[in-house]
Amino acid sequence: MVISKESVKYSLNNIRKSKSRSVLTVLSIFVGITTIFIFISFGWGLYNYIDGFTSSSSADKLLISPKGVGAPGLDTTFKLLDDDLKTIGETPGVYEATGMYSAVGEIIQGTFKKYVFVTSYDPDVPLLVEFSNLKIKGGRGLRVGDSGKVVLGYNYMVKDKIFPKAYSLNGKIEVQGQELRIVGFYEAVGNPQDDSNIYITNDFMPELYPEKNLSYSMIVARVDKENIDVVANRVEEKLRRERGLDKGKEDFTVQSFADLLASFSGALNIVIGFIILIALISVFVSAINTANTMITSVLERFKEIGVLKSIGARNSEIFKIFLFESGFLGFVAGVIGVLVGWGLTSLGANILDNLGWGFLSPHYSWVLFTGCILFATLTGAISGVVPAWRASKINTVDALRHE
Repeated sequence: MVISKESVKYSLNNIRKSKSRSVLTVLSIFVGITTIFIFISFGWGLYNYIDGFTSSSSADKLLISPKGVGAPGLDTTFKLLDDDLKTIGETPGVYEATGMYSAVGEIIQGTFKKYVFVTSYDPDVPLLVEFSNLKIKGGRGLRVGDSGKVVLGYNYMVKDKIFPKAYSLNGKIEVQGQELRIVGFYEAVGNPQDDSNIYITNDFMPELYPEKNLSYSMIVARVDKENIDVVANRVEEKLRRERGLDKGKEDFTVQSFADLLASFSGALNIVIGFIILIALISVFVSAINTANTMITSVLERFKEIGVLKSIGARNSEIFKIFLFESGFLGFVAGVIGVLVGWGLTSLGANILDNLGWGFLSPHYSWVLFTGCILFATLTGAISGVVPAWRASKINTVDALRHE
């Protein structure tokens, strides 16, 4: 469907004449487009974050956790002990396994006191480091025999993130009443909790918590990646038999990293889908508003349409004029919507990054920009189909008699 240059100029002139109505029409559509842009860009960014783990060193890991309702290291209703670690390590298809301890630690800097998670692992089998994709930012990682030494999360390097003063390599930090030597810092993970973790060795954990009856908060196993589901079933069966439990009454869970990602992705799909549905309803309401605007325009220009027809304008030309007007308003709304959406997501990303939630970053793509603009244009055009059709069917004589 091709519209002539003269018809385009005529349509644009009519839009300029009714500025207030055109602005309100654009406003109603661009709000929905902006909302869609924001949530798709952030959702896309989260999917990219998840996909980054799929091909990472975490993909061949199994996570075995005791069931409980509290955070790791806090709920000791069910426990995983050394015998369980041995059972897992001896399961066919498991290459190596290691346990980690978790506890809440009291840290003090001057008159300030905070409580954070203290996590320990075996430096000889650093599966926790691989699983969490932790990378050293400064200094070094933990080594066997590192009693009284710690590696800190990224936020300890930053002033006013946890305490007023930042910590530095070879400095000391007071944890559970003991002064521990800082040997390294990890890069930012992207969320405040992980970036405020303190890491020590498994051997040092009983010294830091002498009165605590320690049990593993998680066991991580590196397994045959090609048969990870089979190995997971073997681990579950051996642990169930070792602990004397009936099937379906396990006091532990066995999950592959892919299972965790699938669960997270499923929840993310539901949340983003629901939000986009609300935005689409907003766009639908906007489309109705655009249709009403175009119908009003047709009624106001009833006699004008008659004049156009009397000088030779065909029904198809009248149809194209009104369809172009509604589509153009949708296009303008789409352009404004993606620009505002881009500005808001950029601002939001900076705020989230400053708050420590760096992994919540939007993803920009020409597909997203173009798709939102095209969607807005089509929304405007479709909402103008009926008014345009009605305008094209107006009887010339009746239109010229109209006052």
